Amino acid sequence: CGAAEAHLKVSSDKEKIDQLQEELLRTQLKYQRMLERLEKENKELRKVVLQKDDKGIHQRKVKKSLIDLYSEVLDILSDYDSNYNTQDHLPRVVVVGDQSAGKTSVLEMIAQARIFPRGSGEMMTRSPVKVTLSEGPHHVAMFKDSGREFDLSKEEDLAALRHEIELRMRKSVKEGQTVSSETISLSVKGPGIQRMVLVDLPGVISTVTTGMASDTKETIFSMSKAYMQNPNAIILCIQDGSVDAERSIVTDLVSQMDPHGRRTIFVLTKVDLAEKNLASPSRIQQIVEGKLFPMKALGYFAVVTGKGGTGESIDAIKDYEEDFFQNSRLLRDGMLKAHQVTTKNLSLAVSDCFWKMVRESVEQQADVFKASRFNLETEWKNNYPRLRELDRNELFEKAKNEILDEVISLSQVTPQLWESILQKKLWERVSTHVIENIYLPAAQTMDSGTFNTTVDIKLKQWTDKQLPHKALEVAWETLQEEFARFMAEYKGKDQDDIFDKLKEAVKDESIKRHKWNERAMDSLRVIQHNALEDRSITDKPQWDAAIQFMEETLESRLKDNESVIKDMVGPDWTERWLKWVNRTPEQHIRNETKNELDRLLKLHDDHTAYLASDEVTTVRKNLEGRGVEVDPVLIKDTWHQLYRRHFLQKALTHCSLCKRGFYYYQRHFVDSELECNDVVLFWRIQRMLVITANTLRQQLTNTEVRRLEKNVKEVLDDFGEDLEKKTQLITGRRVQLAEDLSKIKTTQ
Repeated sequence: CGAAEAHLKVSSDKEKIDQLQEELLRTQLKYQRMLERLEKENKELRKVVLQKDDKGIHQRKVKKSLIDLYSEVLDILSDYDSNYNTQDHLPRVVVVGDQSAGKTSVLEMIAQARIFPRGSGEMMTRSPVKVTLSEGPHHVAMFKDSGREFDLSKEEDLAALRHEIELRMRKSVKEGQTVSSETISLSVKGPGIQRMVLVDLPGVISTVTTGMASDTKETIFSMSKAYMQNPNAIILCIQDGSVDAERSIVTDLVSQMDPHGRRTIFVLTKVDLAEKNLASPSRIQQIVEGKLFPMKALGYFAVVTGKGGTGESIDAIKDYEEDFFQNSRLLRDGMLKAHQVTTKNLSLAVSDCFWKMVRESVEQQADVFKASRFNLETEWKNNYPRLRELDRNELFEKAKNEILDEVISLSQVTPQLWESILQKKLWERVSTHVIENIYLPAAQTMDSGTFNTTVDIKLKQWTDKQLPHKALEVAWETLQEEFARFMAEYKGKDQDDIFDKLKEAVKDESIKRHKWNERAMDSLRVIQHNALEDRSITDKPQWDAAIQFMEETLESRLKDNESVIKDMVGPDWTERWLKWVNRTPEQHIRNETKNELDRLLKLHDDHTAYLASDEVTTVRKNLEGRGVEVDPVLIKDTWHQLYRRHFLQKALTHCSLCKRGFYYYQRHFVDSELECNDVVLFWRIQRMLVITANTLRQQLTNTEVRRLEKNVKEVLDDFGEDLEKKTQLITGRRVQLAEDLSKIKTTQ
């Protein structure tokens, strides 16, 4: 009887316990629903407040959120050091996992939008994607380098965002490769989103399949290691729960990077499939308690990211996940704890861990940057004490202003200076043709009528074919030289050679783009032809100027001729005696030939320009009589130089006589001694030079200088948008030091 009573009492107590547990479960569910409702209401209220602030109703100055600033710091550090994954120790959440383990799906649940391209078993994440999550009134996404906002509540914007991410990934992958280390930066804002920075990496693979680069596996491994080596990186290790745990290769990799599990959060995905397919559900319990893998972690989570359909919405996935865990025996039997399940709890845990890590590491990193800044500033003070710290972009703007000032200075060159330079340069270019092809052939005829006819024909041919083209060449070269001269003078004042390469490149590219107006050639031809047709010297000063011009020209040619003869015959007796130098055998023959030909010229002062055959024979025999063997070609060549000297000397003498010949010229008197047709020729040439220089100067100042200015501005604009060009043209330790200082100050 006592035993029966005891049995009844135990049964009664068990029923009471069961009733109490059921009542407790109902109470928990009730309060859980109330809590969810309140959270939902709070989320809606926060959204309203944010929207009001966003519209400026409260007139409060909106500043960047802390997470946005933090993300910008990471971007700056990315530019500051290409190896920032190992050098920079600031925290970020690194999402790693085997391919198709559900990494991207977990990240999308945290971001509350299906923002990534989808594929059935195919590798979709081909480069790191840095996602900055923050709260905002509207659910939007934006790339770091783009101003376009994608509205994540609209399916067409979601599709466009996924397409853009896929394009950027494919663009970042070099030819012959499968994955890229180039980071794509994306920000996602929305109501209720936890603030953090995550980096989604390509999934770790065990086998390289057809179509992949042979080094894909090693590249992904090294990329994952580089990100996980950061001692403050939070490793979000994603494991596929629907496959055998032994097939995973990512857990061993995570164990190597974080052997004590101090910054690892483990996530088991596809728990619904695991519970359905696994014969022993307790295996899931072993995984989330950290007893199955040697890998250790701060926390373990189990999540469900939908049924696997590509068209599922985030809300549908959330509802499915909540329904699954409410009815799951894993929770009911105590194999999983309530705080270990759902992506919502995971997001909160990751965010808490992220900000805890940020707080612990920022001060330490700030001290490192403070020390680096001190070292850089000390180097600057020692090496560049009187210079401002200008980075490459600031230096480019300074150089741009200087170059534009130099181009403007070009338009301030006086007309007199332009014409003087043009006239001098044009004469240097055409003087040889005038003397050798026009003056000497006509003058050596020794006949006044023949001289004028020959000159007129040759001047006409010259004007039609060569002169206008030569004149435009001279004008273009003069513009280039003046432009270069102004740039060189400006440099001399500034004493800063850091812009030399840039200025030279701008000058070269501007000149390369500049095309002279070819229509100017036709009008120039007419002007030059008219100038050369005129033979009317109106006053004595013009006559005297022409004689002076002729004298200077002939004296210059005579000097050159004397130099040629001296080189032919070698040193004279004074040089041989004082400097102990001797003639070469060839110079000895030349000297003997010269002496023989000089005697011939003395006998025939009015000799023609060419030697007759019998004269050549006579000279040769005379030389042979003195034991000198000479070739007829050498005799003629020597004669040409001697006769040229003889003729130029006579022309200069005649030029002196013509100084008093203007009276006869003006009255058309005929006097064989004062027949000064050569003076008239040089006056015509001189007048043509003056008129041409004036015409070219007008074209320069009215048109070409302005066109060159425009070219320079266009080149500077093009260079300003070309970072590679600026890096190539503005170089040196001073630039790098200023850039490092600028970046480190911004980061601080």
